[in-house]
Amino acid sequence: MATAMQSAVRLPSPEAADGQSHASGRKRSPSSRSPSPERRPPTLRTRSVDPDANHAPSPARHRSRSRSRSPLPHRSGPLPRDVDRQRALERQRQAETRRREEVQEDKPLTAAEKQAAAKAEYERLLTMRSGGTYVPPARLRALQAEIGNDPSSKEFQRMAWEALKKSINGLINKVNVSNIKYIVPELFGENLIRGRGLFCRSIMKAQAASLPFTPIYAAMVAIVNTKLPQVGELLVNRLIVQFRKAFKRNDKAVCLSSTTFLAHLINQQVAHEMLAAQILLLLLNKPTDDSVEIAVGLMREVGQHIEEFNSQIAMAVYDQFRSILHEADIDKRTQYMVEVLFQVRKDRYKDNPSVKEELDLVEEEDQITHNTGLDDQIEVQDGLNVFKFDADWEANEEAYKKLRAEILGEADGSDEDDEDESDVSSSEDEDDEADKQVEIKDQSNTDLVNLRRTIYLTIMSSGGFEECTHKLLRINLPPGLEHELPSMIVECCSQERTYNKFFGLIGERLCKINRMWNELFEASFVKYYDTIHRLETNRLRIVAQFFGHLLSSDAIGWHVISAIHLNEDETTSSSRIFIKILIEELAQNIGMKKLSERMKDDALQPALAGIFPIDNPRNTRFSINFFTAIGMGVLTEGMREYLKNMPKPTLPALPVRAASRSNRAEHAATHVRQHRQDARFGTDPIRTQGRHLDRGLLVQDADPPLLLSRVRELLSADEDIHPPSPAPVLVRHLRDVARLVKILVRHHILARVRLLPKELREDEATPPPAHLLPVELRHETEAIPAR
Repeated sequence: MATAMQSAVRLPSPEAADGQSHASGRKRSPSSRSPSPERRPPTLRTRSVDPDANHAPSPARHRSRSRSRSPLPHRSGPLPRDVDRQRALERQRQAETRRREEVQEDKPLTAAEKQAAAKAEYERLLTMRSGGTYVPPARLRALQAEIGNDPSSKEFQRMAWEALKKSINGLINKVNVSNIKYIVPELFGENLIRGRGLFCRSIMKAQAASLPFTPIYAAMVAIVNTKLPQVGELLVNRLIVQFRKAFKRNDKAVCLSSTTFLAHLINQQVAHEMLAAQILLLLLNKPTDDSVEIAVGLMREVGQHIEEFNSQIAMAVYDQFRSILHEADIDKRTQYMVEVLFQVRKDRYKDNPSVKEELDLVEEEDQITHNTGLDDQIEVQDGLNVFKFDADWEANEEAYKKLRAEILGEADGSDEDDEDESDVSSSEDEDDEADKQVEIKDQSNTDLVNLRRTIYLTIMSSGGFEECTHKLLRINLPPGLEHELPSMIVECCSQERTYNKFFGLIGERLCKINRMWNELFEASFVKYYDTIHRLETNRLRIVAQFFGHLLSSDAIGWHVISAIHLNEDETTSSSRIFIKILIEELAQNIGMKKLSERMKDDALQPALAGIFPIDNPRNTRFSINFFTAIGMGVLTEGMREYLKNMPKPTLPALPVRAASRSNRAEHAATHVRQHRQDARFGTDPIRTQGRHLDRGLLVQDADPPLLLSRVRELLSADEDIHPPSPAPVLVRHLRDVARLVKILVRHHILARVRLLPKELREDEATPPPAHLLPVELRHETEAIPAR
């Protein structure tokens, strides 16, 4: 094998034209390193293999070599003179190394070799100069699977350390006033004894990045300090050392963040108030604008606590501030800050309480106060920030599990004797308890409140709508409470000052993932429209924009608009505002042209019958006026066309009364009264000539009721004629025409009014002929002779 590899590489030799042999003892002069203008760089030569060699490379190795490198150009002539012997030997060594690696790659790796390779790769990724690199989750899981779950291995402990660091950072970044009671138990679930350095570093970094959250971080540290005092002490020590270094470097920002954190730790009684007195004395000893500003900020935060626990320190500090205000040469802005501080003290720190009520979570007797001074020798234990291999890793983890169970109340707290007694008692009373078991139902809605809190915190802690949707789908919703998720999304959206598209995208994604969410959001639309009058104007506007987004993106069906009935009787001012904003949001999102086409879709007409009513002209006009007033008149073209082509209303037909003896007697009496009255005034229509009495021609000179009854009789007599002809009416004077027309129109009577001929306007007192009387009058009046 070695012979074959040696023969496979040809060493460079001088050209034959030089007259020098390779074995001669003459020494060659070194070639010039600067290439001449005519000389080109040498080309690489291919490796030649001795045909007499016993060993030939395997086909697999040949294929892998051909894939990794392209074939080199063949050169049969000697190498140029400027290629020295050292470079040729180095190439030979590298070629042998590559051959060995290729031979080793062809052999299948054992499980031990695979695990060793995975450990080496994982160690290389974690110990890079950049402090680590991003590893895809699939690749990381594969490496972890190859490494195995051996707690005694360094790689397994390193993975556990990285997971611990990531978990602590995530919990600290999520904490706020509302969820601190739930974050702290999760924090105790991590090994804070091993990761106390990580905890202190992470919380200091988070506090420096967001100073308004300092009271929350201090409250969290106060809770942890009651159970793990070494964590609170380490944090106080690191903050003191950080303040010292920043004060020496004149780093105002770091000094401000350190003193603010220490002030709130003093308020929570994690640190002693003497530490604040020492810091204030140091800052005010040689006052400058920056030092006085930092001291003012520290005193505003810790002033109430100091005056409550040690008023002498407060008096000394304020005396120093007073002397600085009158004697020291400081800027006007700094002087104003000191004056404001005195005003805050005068107001008894009403805007700067030492501990807010919602953050007062630790009893005073349970708190442990650390008396670390500013000038003490302090050990910050920087080695706790980095990973170190622990030979007793399993034992330490088991010890912390017991401590965690004790802290969180998960420990059994029972001895072996107690267990034996409980076993005996349970065996004796097993039957009794089986009978006494009662199903307990929580009627206080605690589970529902917790579910809503979980949904709210999940929404508010998400960075994007995709992340939020993924987290919401992972929530375990109890059966029958699925509708709480859409309801909470709409409620969270309505609580904002303005509409946030983040919530609309969440609802859209949920509706397009599962049909169940689509139906629940459609039900929410109907519910919120029915109860929209309960919301104030701003929340009403946001809810309308939210559902407008869902409709414009087709996340919910447009058939939900059937719940809207746009008329004067079924709408209120709130519902009309909701409809206005909803339509405007649709027009803004999909465009007015597309909205108009969608509203004219034949498939949607049954659902749009309520918002575009054509059942009643009154409702149609109301809808037209509404859409015209909000600038959407183009949507009312169909209703306008319908209103234009709507048939005119017809008068209802008078009911036909069946003839009876009482009706006939009443009619006869009416005719007698009319005849007597006409005879009195000399206008008896029966005395007129026959050509003027065609089909019961009447002369109007009597009371309107009698006239109306006579006209109705004529109309009832002509009911077999279709259409019935107008009843002819004659009047004696021209002035009676207008009065008669008003009466006929008021009573919806169709008649033809004409003036009485001139020759018939004279009074005639002779009785009318009997053949002109109605049949009913012939037997009921004796004044008229029979025929």
